[in-house]
Amino acid sequence: MPIHDFLVTEVETEASKTRAALGRVPADQAAYKPHDKSMPLGKLAAHVAQLNSFGVAILHGPGLDFATANMKPLVFESPAQLVAEMDKGVVAVKAALQATPDAAWSEPWKLSMGETVFFSGSRFAAYRAMYLNHLVHHRAQLGVYLRLLGVPVPSTYGPSADEH
Repeated sequence: MPIHDFLVTEVETEASKTRAALGRVPADQAAYKPHDKSMPLGKLAAHVAQLNSFGVAILHGPGLDFATANMKPLVFESPAQLVAEMDKGVVAVKAALQATPDAAWSEPWKLSMGETVFFSGSRFAAYRAMYLNHLVHHRAQLGVYLRLLGVPVPSTYGPSADEH
């Protein structure tokens, strides 16, 4: 079985969990921050919704340089907008996965900002750490924000305190 078959299934599983969290983001709380150093809820949720485009970037080239990339952050408007953006990205990342041959996973990949290198390793390591683990990390942060706002937190890898 090609590697991408396993990874497409994983993307679909994580997408359903992410969709549930994004759909619960309160539209009137975009500026909410649990701490002065925290990212505002609207910015965090928009980042989560847009992260599939980062997965696509990892699969389509040998690296990404933020100094020259034309990546524009999504601006939060509504939970429906977040879910639509995420769903669009899921389609794109699944297509990119299907087009990625097994041999490409061991190719080098680099994330940088000009001369500053943030990550250098195999495409597979970049996909896991810089995309999928990154998505899960920020989705967990989103769950904390929801909890602090009194919004029921959806289950992810088992029941949450709000869903049995």
